[in-house]
This record gives sequence, C-alpha cells and structure tokens, in this order.
Amino acid sequence: MRLVRHPVLCNYYVTYRCNAKCAFCDIWEKPSPYVTLAEAEANLRDLKRLGVKVIDFTGGEPLLHRQLPELLALAKNLGFLTTVTSNGLLYPKNAEKLRGLIDMLHFSLDSIDRATHDQGRGVACYDFVLESIRVARALGERPDVLFTVFGHNLADLERVYQEITQPNGLLLILNPAFEYGEVETGEQLTDAQLDYLSAFGRRKGVYLNEGFIALRRDGGNHVAAPVCRAASTTLVISPYNELVLPCYHLGQQKFPIDSQLFALYNSAEVQRLAALEGRLPQCEGCTINCYMQPSFAVETSKYFWQALPSTLKYNWEKGTWKQLLRKRPAPLSVG
Repeated sequence: MRLVRHPVLCNYYVTYRCNAKCAFCDIWEKPSPYVTLAEAEANLRDLKRLGVKVIDFTGGEPLLHRQLPELLALAKNLGFLTTVTSNGLLYPKNAEKLRGLIDMLHFSLDSIDRATHDQGRGVACYDFVLESIRVARALGERPDVLFTVFGHNLADLERVYQEITQPNGLLLILNPAFEYGEVETGEQLTDAQLDYLSAFGRRKGVYLNEGFIALRRDGGNHVAAPVCRAASTTLVISPYNELVLPCYHLGQQKFPIDSQLFALYNSAEVQRLAALEGRLPQCEGCTINCYMQPSFAVETSKYFWQALPSTLKYNWEKGTWKQLLRKRPAPLSVG
C-alpha cells in the first residue's frame, strides 16, 4: 500500500566537481558548473510545493561551492531538512559559515588506517576528517561518520566505532557499497559478512538500514516486481539546472528546468518516464542506497518494516523528527 504519493527527497547536485578521486565513484570525472542562487531559490520554492521534505546538497564535493552557506540558508528558511556529506578537506575552514545550517552532516571515513582510507579516496583526507569532527563538535554541531562498507574494510568497523564515533558521541552510519554503470566495486558482501553487518547495526550509536541487507540477500531490485521508487520519491537536479530521470545513476533523460520545476515534474512526459522507475533493464539487480532508502519509506512492504526501526532510531537520536512535524517555515532571508 502506497503511503506517500509525492516526492520526499531532492538530491541537489550543486556541482559534479570534487577534490577527491574515490575509486568507487565516477562523479568527479565529469566537467561541471556550479548551481546559481537564483536557480536554486526558484527550484526550492517549487520543491516545497511538490511536498519535498529533505534537500541533500551533494556533488562532487558540495563544499567546493562557495555559496553553499547561502544555498543551505535558502533551504532552511523554507522549512526543509538539509543534509551534506563531505570528505572533510574543506570543512574546517568553512565550518563557522555552515554552523547551524546542516541538519544531517556526514563525514566520510572508510578505515581506521590513514593510508587505507586515503588510498580509497584518492587524496590525503583522513586527518581532515578527524579535524572536521573536532571542529564541528567545538561549534556544537552533531556530525555523523559515514562508513562505506566493502569486504576489505569490514574488519575496521570495530575500531572506528570504539576509537572515533563512540568517544566523540557520533552516530556511525553504515553504507553498504553498491555498483552502478561502469563503476564496479568488485566486492559483493557475502552472506556471512551481511550477517556481521546486520548484527553490528543493532549497536548503540550505529545506524544501518536493515532493508539494504534484505535487498542484497534478495538479489536487488527486480524489474518484474520493482521495489525501487526512485523517480516518484526523489527529484534529482543537476548542476546544469536539469531534472534528471529516472535517477542520477541511470540519467536516461535530462529536462531543462527554466524556473518551471513544479510544472515540469507534473508534465505528461516526465510522469511517463517516472512510471518506468525500477522497470528499465538497467534496474535489474540494483541496490543503490540513495534511492532505496526513500523507496522503502513510502509504501508498506517487507522492506518498509525492515527499514522502519533504523529510520526511527536515527531521527530520534538526531532530533530531526521535531523538524519534520514543523509546519510553518521562517521568513525567507539569506542575509
């Protein structure tokens, strides 16, 4: 049964540019402009009309956008929850300007070992992550550590938990790696590794969407009976001010927005393509967390019930449930 029939999340790519070269990502390879404040303001107002609750300002590395604080302020003043994930390289020098503007701030950390983490990220950023955690906490922020889980770094979870997240009072978010397009991690987690990950996810201060585990055990999305609701739950906006459908990773079609996002999303052409979510040949076996998370949340299924405890756990610990209940946004002002 479908519970929510409007999009709830926007993945807003402020730029594809990145100052890292992660081995499991190809976004940084793309040339890219930066979104403009004028375009963003028009789009955010239309996203509000469409029922979106959360804006994920993403990239690339979102902190490369020099007006990220202004973008976040626009979103906050319209009543959105905001989220940003960073490799940490630019956070310490921008932390004060970002203070209070990010509801869900994630720093990527994939190993307790500096060399292993830096090798996977293609740049020396381990020390910057630790400094970012220190600076954020000093400013009263509550960042999370986002740990992308592969077979080769699973053993590092314990020490990251014991030595970094628990002593600093942070949530450890477990993000099982996924493959897409030409990007292949080559490390599908085994059943035994999924068992370990599932058990780890039940610890205090750890967030793991159990639906991700179940979906992997089931072989991912199946086009004959799709669980993916990428296009109807998540709007993807590119740095070129385009609506990308059915999801970023497929990017079958891109529609210029031209300050008409509300009308564009409700147009027959966009809705026709959105109806193919999870049913295209490339969707077979997909486990992309970015789209499965909102997909699990909008209709009852076994994945909904498996995802629900971790979702409630995260929102309770972060306090974001209070903002989801807020009805009246503050007056618009970006100073």
